[in-house]
Amino acid sequence: MDESSPYHRNLDDEQQQSQPQAVDNPSTDTITSADKTPAVLAHLLAFSGYILPFAHIIAPLVVYLLKKDDSAYARHHAAESLNFQISMTIYMLISLLLVLVLIGILFMLILIVVDIILIIVAAVRASDEQWYRYPLCIRFVH
Repeated sequence: MDESSPYHRNLDDEQQQSQPQAVDNPSTDTITSADKTPAVLAHLLAFSGYILPFAHIIAPLVVYLLKKDDSAYARHHAAESLNFQISMTIYMLISLLLVLVLIGILFMLILIVVDIILIIVAAVRASDEQWYRYPLCIRFVH
């Protein structure tokens, strides 16, 4: 088949297009350590919710409010962390209702494991200068 034919398929192009992009960078600005530190902290401080009630929401909210005007990168990660923690709280409340039919306990345990794993993944991605977005997340804050 002729390469100029509209039916010619370039497998290399198709493979490149089907590969997920590691970084979805909405900004072309350089990310500095001053940007990365609050971005990573916004995720890791969510673990404080396992010690203090609602600290998992308050900590990312504080980072968001302090850095939203200074750094697009820190704002993005703080907003993602805040949205994810609010979403997880909603999912936990639903699971709490499902405890009445006994399936909620299993859902709560799964949610705790998912929360821990995704917080760690998000913190690592933020440290690696990637614009990470949590799955299963309702986006309240942008």
